[in-house]
Amino acid sequence: MEGFESFIGVNFWTALFTLLNFVALFLVLKRFLYRPVMDMIQKRQKEIDDMYQEADTAQTQAKAMETEYRQKLADAAETGERVVKEAVARGQAREEEIIRQANAQAAAILDKAGADIAMEKKKAVNDAKDEISVIAVAIAEKVVGRELRDADQSRLVDSFIDELGDGV
Repeated sequence: MEGFESFIGVNFWTALFTLLNFVALFLVLKRFLYRPVMDMIQKRQKEIDDMYQEADTAQTQAKAMETEYRQKLADAAETGERVVKEAVARGQAREEEIIRQANAQAAAILDKAGADIAMEKKKAVNDAKDEISVIAVAIAEKVVGRELRDADQSRLVDSFIDELGDGV
């Protein structure tokens, strides 16, 4: 076997000790290096997984907030439209009220003017009657040639005015 060892150049005992050293070194490294490194890798992996989870949660919350924002925006637009419609309706109602008031005032002015005209007409007729009665008495006195009593004068004036009133 010595020829084989010299041909390959490996001593069995050296190879065995090297293998035992390797196994011992492997066990020592596994105990003191592999587990801590694996624990560190697992912790780092957990941190990464937590970060992904937080990112997913934040993304879900952002989508929910976006949906809520869009809903609030739509509600605000709807509220704005409703407020504008209500303001237009109030404006139209106010316009109609103002027109009604103006029409009522115009009607009141026309009624007052009509009453004033009727009163002025009556006053003018009464003034005319007074003047006509004075003239009629004067004419009657000249025609009759004497002074009329109050009763005769009153009867003549009334009949004259009645005839004059029928003609007007």
